[in-house]
Formats: sequence, structure tokens, C-alpha cells
Amino acid sequence: MFPFAWVVMNSFRTRQYILTESFRFPTSPTLENYFNAFIKIDIWRAYANSFIVSTSVAALTVFLAGLAAFGLTRYIFRGHSILISIVYGCLMISVYSTIIPVFSLLLKLNLINTLVGLILPVTAGSLAFAMVVLIAYMWGIPRDLEEAAFIDGCNVFQICFKIIFPLSRSAFATVAIFSFLWSYNDLFTQLFILRQKQTWTINRLLNEISSMYGTDYGLMAASITLVVIPVLIVYIFLQKHIIKGLTAGAIKG
Repeated sequence: MFPFAWVVMNSFRTRQYILTESFRFPTSPTLENYFNAFIKIDIWRAYANSFIVSTSVAALTVFLAGLAAFGLTRYIFRGHSILISIVYGCLMISVYSTIIPVFSLLLKLNLINTLVGLILPVTAGSLAFAMVVLIAYMWGIPRDLEEAAFIDGCNVFQICFKIIFPLSRSAFATVAIFSFLWSYNDLFTQLFILRQKQTWTINRLLNEISSMYGTDYGLMAASITLVVIPVLIVYIFLQKHIIKGLTAGAIKG
């Protein structure tokens, strides 16, 4: 916690005091750095873009991975084991090895410098992990519930959305949280796809601040604080869902 506390303390100092008293508690705190963050560099727009991207990625990942996990755990078909192996194998593929073909494809589709162009590849990159978590969880749901629902007249979609999905809400919460945080913190993909200022997310803006205002440590500290706080809030309030979702499908019985 010390590095974060140190950044927060320095965000309330002027530039001259950061260089001389950076490890002391601020005796004359100021909000000038936060004022500059919201006025000078238009951090509100970047915040809005970040939450649009992260929320969209989390929603798409939960929906698509949920449907895929339902099909792979409740039905056995030819090539089933091969498909499961491919899903697990996708975890070994790094985003660094796919960025060139992804960028080329987005360029042909005219999606560079758009939020949609960022949402789609980040969602695709999150699906493998999401499917692994959901598959492990759904394997543990008894098939007796499914059979009872069929007897009561439920069709496949009703079983999926009214029985399996509600019972898997802890795993879905884990997938949604991780997808949100990963997309929120994914600077690498954002650097390639978001080139115009109006499309920048909060991390893309922070990277630009470190280039344009490299000596304004107060502004950088305030901006870093504003970037980290939402992530901390999400984790603090939802950490029990993260732990429960990751461990619930680990053992049976």
C-alpha cells in the first residue's frame, strides 16, 4: 500500500514541494493538480471512454462465454474434447503475438480510432479465460436439475437462462470483474488502436501525460490516483465474488 499512499500524498503537493518533501505528509495540501487533471487534459472524456469500453467488454464476454460454456458442458458431440482442448490452448496465446493481424483486420474494416475497434479484440482476448472459469463451474452443476426442468416442460433456452446461468452467478461475477479490469488496464492494445485524442481511454491519456508533462509530477500523481481509485473500488466491493468464482469449480462433492 505504500507506493499508492505515496502517490496520493504527492498528488496534493505543488511541483516544487514534490521534489524536496516527497516522503513527508503534505503540510499545505492543494487541489491544483486535480483541477488541472479535469480542466487542462479533459480527463472526463477519457473516463467515459474507459467505462464504455470496459463495460461493453465485460457484458460481451459474459454473454458469449456463458453460451459457449453451456454448450460445452451440457452436450457431448463429435469433436467435443478437441474443442475443449482448443479453448484451453488459447490461454497460451499472447496478445503481443496477435496484435499485427488484429491491427491489419481492423484497418481493413475502418475500425481504427474507434471504441468498437478496441472492444472487439479485447473481448476476443478475454473469452478463453472466461470460458475456462465457466466450464469448470458448470461441470459441477447436477444434471438432475436439468432433467427435472425438461420434465416440467422447459426448453433449452429456459434451462440455460433460468437454471444454469442463475446458479453460475458467482462464476459470471468473476468473469465480469476480471474482464472489466483487464480491459480497463490494457494499455498495449489501446496504444495501437486509439490514435485520436477524442477516443483515448484513461490509461491512454495517462501515457500521453507522462510524455507531454514529464516534469509535472503533481499532475501525474493526481492522474495516477484517478486511474487507480475505480479499480480499487471494484475490487474491494466484489473481491468475495472473485474468490468464490475461481474456487467453486475447483473441487466436486
